[in-house]
Amino acid sequence: MGQVMEITAAVLARSGDNPQPYARHAPLELRALRLDPPRPGELLVRIDAAGLCHSDLSVVNGDRPRPMPMAIGHEATGIVEALGSPDDGGFAIGDRVILAFLPSCGECVRCRAGEPYMCAPGAAANGAGRMLRGGYRLHDACGDVHHHLGVSAFATHAVVDRRSAVKVAADIPPHIAALFGCAVLTGAGAVMNSANLRPGETVAIFGLGGVGLSALLAARAAGAATIVAIDPSAEKRRIAQGLDAHAVAPEDAAGQFPTLFPDGGPDVVIETVGKAAVLAQAFALARRGGRIVTVGLPNPAERFDIAALALVSEGKSLIGSYMGSAVPSRDIPRYIALWRAGRLPVECLLTSISPLHEINGLLDNLANGNAIRQIVVP
Repeated sequence: MGQVMEITAAVLARSGDNPQPYARHAPLELRALRLDPPRPGELLVRIDAAGLCHSDLSVVNGDRPRPMPMAIGHEATGIVEALGSPDDGGFAIGDRVILAFLPSCGECVRCRAGEPYMCAPGAAANGAGRMLRGGYRLHDACGDVHHHLGVSAFATHAVVDRRSAVKVAADIPPHIAALFGCAVLTGAGAVMNSANLRPGETVAIFGLGGVGLSALLAARAAGAATIVAIDPSAEKRRIAQGLDAHAVAPEDAAGQFPTLFPDGGPDVVIETVGKAAVLAQAFALARRGGRIVTVGLPNPAERFDIAALALVSEGKSLIGSYMGSAVPSRDIPRYIALWRAGRLPVECLLTSISPLHEINGLLDNLANGNAIRQIVVP
């Protein structure tokens, strides 16, 4: 067994009641924590790049209540530095890994059915802020520190379940590799797995953050005939237009859809915003028989209302997509292959690369809609 080590991590003391500007109020504090060595079935990973995602912001602002204190961050890549046991899933010291944010047990009904993204023990562990194999590996002077989605990536090191890690080639730049752990896995998966987009179909995407822009890239790679991107940010719409998509402001969508989609609406609508009102608009604008895929995570208090008759009389399908309905060990290599072939240019997601100590200011950029994916380097 290895030794307890001291690491630096960004710790959130309370969820919600964190006013902006975050740069001034600093809800995330860089702390020295004790990190236990990995147990059998776990890996010690030195983090070398982590992406700031809206799911992180949702913990800070209280939209996603989590137990506190918590070391947050969940989209990351790093190098394996220690194994909990010698035969942990074919990993070796020195491997580059991309981390997925749901540790799957491999034994429950959903895992055995090939749906690890629906793993109940993994979801329970994530909700409780503990590790899949029980307990906590992070501690401070006051006791245990909760884990964020089994990763806690805004840190110098992390102990993760081996099923949260996907080994990839060493030549992928860290700031690119990190993007595949959440933004690409979720957005591309929503298009390719959940919606099962077919060549020649039409697509509308609500929201152009990291997940929405990844969905746009995947729709283009999958051969969509028409892609329309909806976002209030003029800069994000400009990026979408550079990727061969039509781009409209949310208030203009209903008026422009009849021209952009003359057959009555898009075949597939991807909603990434995480607001019930946006999901209602997405559902209304899909064509008869259309498929509406939602990946956004709204505040638990929000409710979504539709006319129940529409599901039958209009033949629409409403599909929830968690983690892009992904099998990370299958899908991350597939998306990397598309990136290498130039068909999934994920570089366009990258807004900035910054040191970890700037994390609170980066939260402001994300909250204000001024960033797609900001990478932090410990």
